[in-house]
Amino acid sequence: MIAINTQNAPKVVGPYSQASLNNGLLFISGQLGFDPKTSLLLGGFEAQAEQVFKNLEAVLKEADFTFTNVMKVSVFLQSMNDFTSLNSIYAKYFTEPYPAREAIEVATLPKGGLVEISLIAMK
Repeated sequence: MIAINTQNAPKVVGPYSQASLNNGLLFISGQLGFDPKTSLLLGGFEAQAEQVFKNLEAVLKEADFTFTNVMKVSVFLQSMNDFTSLNSIYAKYFTEPYPAREAIEVATLPKGGLVEISLIAMK
């Protein structure tokens, strides 16, 4: 297993890697809407969701992957009321054939985040 980490995504705050790569499978840890330069959580759902995708893209790029390699997306929402906004932002990053996905409403996310997304990608 190879740990993947980039300075272009927020630093991890625990005993885990931004992603792990093994035999062409890339598992990206959940990303929140933190700006990697300031370490601050952006305000509002849309701003956080856009930043989440930028963070995911940075980790994908570090491993020499793109969104076209993504097979599975796990979305955790503070409120299912943001589902429509999520789909609008999501559609900017994925095209058909779309990866498998689930979207789950959770009670809380770390640091008061409004959305967290993890990915599984394959080459």
